[in-house]
Amino acid sequence: MSKGYDVKTRLALVVMGMWLMGSIASSVVATENFYTVDRMLTGSTNVEFYRNVQKLGFPQTRELLRYLSSELNRLYFRIWNVAQLVLGPLALRLIWRRARPFGFADWGLVAMLAIVLLMLGYLTPAIVSLGRALDFVPRDPAPPGMSRFWILHAVYTTLEMVKLAVGCCVTWFIARRTDG
Repeated sequence: MSKGYDVKTRLALVVMGMWLMGSIASSVVATENFYTVDRMLTGSTNVEFYRNVQKLGFPQTRELLRYLSSELNRLYFRIWNVAQLVLGPLALRLIWRRARPFGFADWGLVAMLAIVLLMLGYLTPAIVSLGRALDFVPRDPAPPGMSRFWILHAVYTTLEMVKLAVGCCVTWFIARRTDG
């Protein structure tokens, strides 16, 4: 009969919960930042906001607000990627078993950290740089670099989903460990 989870396992589950929820939250926030611009422009009941939109013009206001959303997302992703470099090693340290090192959960965490390093070291800087070069550039016709931006964005999103799936599996494996 199992005695339940030891303290390290409990803490590892908390850290994994933070990591998974942070990944989900950052994706939701990034998406909602852009949708909020259009929702505000089409549905705001704030009279002063509406007057300012009319003064500046709808297309100019939209472009300006989308630029603000882009800058916020760039900041949030950099901060989140650095935060993951704290959570990952902490989780790995908490599940480390000297008698049985490098099981699935250990390798899963290493893979998740490798993904974060790729995002932080290459993908995020490339997306930020290219995105800033595309800010305030007319979209019709599509400017040079737009297709590369979307490819990088798709790779980032795919790796984020892979990391999330691996994280769910790692959490499940950690949860299965109990003191016997």
